[in-house]
Amino acid sequence: MAIRRALISVSDKSGIVEFAKELSKLGVEIISTGGTHSLLQQNDVPVVGISEVTGFPEILDGRVKTLHPAVHSGLLAIRDSEEHQAAMKELGLDYIDLVIVNLYPFAATIAKPDVTYEDAIENIDIGGPTMLRSAAKNHAFVTVVVDAADYAAVLEEIKAGGDTTLETRKRLTAKVFRHTAAYDALIADYMTKQTGEPLPEKLTVTYEKVQDLRYGENPHQKAAFYRKPLAPAGNITTAEQLHGKELSYNNINDANTALQIVKEFNEPAVVAVKHMNPCGVGIGTDIHEAYQKAYAADPVSIFGGIVAANRTVGKETAQLMSEIFLEIIIAPDYTAEALDILKQKKNIRLLQIGAISGEKKAEPFITSVEGGMLVQDSDAYQLTEADLKVVTERQPTEAELKQLLFAWKVVKHVKSNAIALAADDMTIGVGAGQMNRVGAAKIAIEQAGEKAKGAVLASDAFFPMGDTLELAAKAGITAVIQPGGSIKDEESIRVANENGIAMVMTGVRHFKH
Repeated sequence: MAIRRALISVSDKSGIVEFAKELSKLGVEIISTGGTHSLLQQNDVPVVGISEVTGFPEILDGRVKTLHPAVHSGLLAIRDSEEHQAAMKELGLDYIDLVIVNLYPFAATIAKPDVTYEDAIENIDIGGPTMLRSAAKNHAFVTVVVDAADYAAVLEEIKAGGDTTLETRKRLTAKVFRHTAAYDALIADYMTKQTGEPLPEKLTVTYEKVQDLRYGENPHQKAAFYRKPLAPAGNITTAEQLHGKELSYNNINDANTALQIVKEFNEPAVVAVKHMNPCGVGIGTDIHEAYQKAYAADPVSIFGGIVAANRTVGKETAQLMSEIFLEIIIAPDYTAEALDILKQKKNIRLLQIGAISGEKKAEPFITSVEGGMLVQDSDAYQLTEADLKVVTERQPTEAELKQLLFAWKVVKHVKSNAIALAADDMTIGVGAGQMNRVGAAKIAIEQAGEKAKGAVLASDAFFPMGDTLELAAKAGITAVIQPGGSIKDEESIRVANENGIAMVMTGVRHFKH
């Protein structure tokens, strides 16, 4: 076997002229379509138009050109089948040995902010995927290339032996089916969103690799980092790393958590995260004050942590950050002076995230389970003061109300059972992931110490009984925010009233498992 005939039809024309020229030098006849045909002709590459092969013109604005037996017989014929050989000969058809195709830019089209539905539909490729699938199915005899990154390796094999190896064809075939599956998944997702169906009967998702990771949560686990094809700006998948070694699996998880929390705040805010839980959160008149509060919230746990800021990091803040070991700093931007200071620390990773939007949109959140996955909307609920219901005799003061809303934004992102204490626009104690709520409260109160007096408490879910309120009262906590909804709400309200605690209910819980 040898490659004698190639069909080339590409939307992304990167490197195709050089590749085609080399094929032509090897005596390969090149068939092409539309814009690719014109480009090759302009660059003096001998090329045969698809209509010369099919005996039929390209019609319907190019919608129909390669959907023809002369094309697909050439791709699908089994070369060592006498029956297929006889049929090809009888019909005067010839084989196609090499297919180089990439598809209409559907992803790029729907990414345009002003894209119309009609434009999106016109950029659904039909002939391209059909040729790719035909060639890939017949990879025992046909080489199919969908990625320009493979041009050089394919050319090298053809030069060496006249054809590619079966091993190479299998590898390229797997890539083709991954590519067409991803393409179809993107179209399916777009069309599903157009119909407004949130949880369809079949869910097909596609992601593209950002990088291989050294390992997963632990060194014996393999891992890679993927992103959605149309991932919006302002998240970890689109961040630019300005300094430091590659991110690890745990780094990425923690960085994403820190970023999601800091997005809760419109005012200058800094969040420190350790093991996917906030260990310190602060807001201030500027990012420097916010960082000082986040650090003071838990100066022990922040060491080796991940810090996210929602404003540009300047020189003074960078100086403070450089005084301790931080794994990662995430910010919209850094001043030149800040970068000079932070880059002196060899191992710190600096991520520039771009503009951070406080707008929250519910998107599908996928969690793997053995043999399947769970899908839910991401927790995009944003509480307002109007949502609060005061259930105690004492109303919270304006100052307490501000701290309650602050603590609520934090506790939403703490692993359940979760308790967060706040005072003076900063967290002073966080209890995360305990098997009972009073246990989480004990951890948060112990961490706060004397600072708990006059502070507020937020709970991500209701109190099953009054014991957490009793503990809060002993610590001197003056106001509490919680969802409510327990059959023992009245017991909690009674304990709050007996101790002069103002308590508000949200009607919304924020379990985070």
